[in-house]
Amino acid sequence: MRKVGFAAILAALAAGGAARAAVVDANPSGFQVKEAVEIAAPADRVWNALGHIGAWWNPDHTWSKDARNLRLELVAGGCLCEALANGTGAARHMTVIFVVPEKAAILEGTLGPLMFSGASGHLVWSLTEADGKTTLSQTYYVGGYFEGGMVKLAPQVDGVLTDQLARLKAYAEAPPPPPPPAATPPTTTPTAKPPRPHPRRHG
Repeated sequence: MRKVGFAAILAALAAGGAARAAVVDANPSGFQVKEAVEIAAPADRVWNALGHIGAWWNPDHTWSKDARNLRLELVAGGCLCEALANGTGAARHMTVIFVVPEKAAILEGTLGPLMFSGASGHLVWSLTEADGKTTLSQTYYVGGYFEGGMVKLAPQVDGVLTDQLARLKAYAEAPPPPPPPAATPPTTTPTAKPPRPHPRRHG
């Protein structure tokens, strides 16, 4: 599996199509943030990359500190779930409630500290392909009760989701790993045939 490193993220951003982000609205009871990025890959490849969330999601924003413990099923009712470290438990972060493959998906749920609140959220992904490139738009709507209000959370959430899009871009644009070398068939030594017995002569 390909992995995303910091150098790859910087290279992807420098190459163009860096994520555009904004806090669209924020008030004490909720907020809306929106990010978009152009990815130099067709929509089917970007869609496939989305489903391999454990390969690009920042491990600092997981409970287990290991993104490989994440799984995302891009089907209606599918789970964005995480296995906790050492098999100690599991977490359901979001549930897929709408999906059109290679076009759009909507996930319902809250991320990070929002889980410990009366908030609800909807994360919307929209993919548009043109000339072999894909623009991925990401909008997160959050509303409900959070101690101290939602306004202070909006820029923090926007920053986290912008980072995730940059990591997705780097992963989707990375060349696939080379195929493993072909297995060399084992060499066999021909088995020598036993000598044929000489016929006996009868005198």
